[in-house]
Amino acid sequence: MNIPENLKYTEDHEWLRVEGDIAYCGVTDYAQNELGDIVFIECETVGDTLAQGETFGTIEAVKTVSDMFMPVSGEVLEFNEELEATPEMINKDPYGGGWIIKIRMTEVSQCDDLLDAAAYKAHLGLQ
Repeated sequence: MNIPENLKYTEDHEWLRVEGDIAYCGVTDYAQNELGDIVFIECETVGDTLAQGETFGTIEAVKTVSDMFMPVSGEVLEFNEELEATPEMINKDPYGGGWIIKIRMTEVSQCDDLLDAAAYKAHLGLQ
């Protein structure tokens, strides 16, 4: 299972790649594996400012639909529109081309409360 060291993670299986006050967010390799074949992503929150823990969209797999939650508070700047035509990109490349939203963080310090790779592995029971 791929758990990159340079990302932050939530217990709900979202990842966050921080670049200054901008962050990219997606679902982890573990999450996409558990969901199975992803067939649709819905994100109608572009332009909205959401609090940490609020739902920013849904991810639909063949067998289930799951909410996705904001790892940090901020404005949803962009949705990865490539996922409209190829949602399976999340299965193939969850940390690269499978990113879901781009966020302008309003409280960068919230990143300190997220899990690092070692803590996320422990959360999954892999250590």
